[in-house]
Amino acid sequence: MSQKRIESVQVEGGSFDLHLWTPPAGHGPGLLLIQEIFGVGPYIEAVAERLAAAGYVVAAPDVFWRFHPRWVAAHDEAGVAASMALAQNLRPELAVADCVAALGHLAGLAEVDGAPGVIGFCLGGSLAWGVAAASQPACCVSYYGSFVPQMLGLRAQISCPVLLHFGGQDPFIPREQVSAVEEALAGAAGFTVNVEAAGHAFDNHLAPIFHDPAAAERAWAKTMAFLGEHLPVGGGAAS
Repeated sequence: MSQKRIESVQVEGGSFDLHLWTPPAGHGPGLLLIQEIFGVGPYIEAVAERLAAAGYVVAAPDVFWRFHPRWVAAHDEAGVAASMALAQNLRPELAVADCVAALGHLAGLAEVDGAPGVIGFCLGGSLAWGVAAASQPACCVSYYGSFVPQMLGLRAQISCPVLLHFGGQDPFIPREQVSAVEEALAGAAGFTVNVEAAGHAFDNHLAPIFHDPAAAERAWAKTMAFLGEHLPVGGGAAS
């Protein structure tokens, strides 16, 4: 079984929690896992457990620490409303800087083999794209990052392989914006865009209003194949 602990990351302005999961082997490639607006709660923990079971050392930073430390919300309509209101306090440049600091902390752990990658969901999908531009992760996986279409100008600053997942029926990311991402990255080496026939947050099994099991399974298989190529466990493919 994976082991969990919480470490503290010091940055300008204070410190924040970094939730860490180590795989059964006790070491492996590192993955920075960036939360949705719901915080580092049961869903992100479940994703971390999946990744740790596949052999990764996973680190999830508390992105909202500057205005509401340890925020966790339910995956229902009330939780969506409260989380979206809280997210208005987020300063993207500070959030990206905090995540880059967390990536550096993860890279320095004795359990981590090589340079870590980054993966994010929803809000975290946008921040993962920002981290890929601001730092040097081994790779980047972004799930339905709402602001990625507005952040395409950062593409020239990204040198790592990137996998972007979107829902083709996502009301929060209009299809024309997803198409703009596809067009901007078409033929660009190292960039892959996967569009599922699904809405927003389709991977979130704790949010019945969003979850699409078939789309989640397809996208997860692509994610693990991508990680197996660019951030392999033990020199082989991740499973």
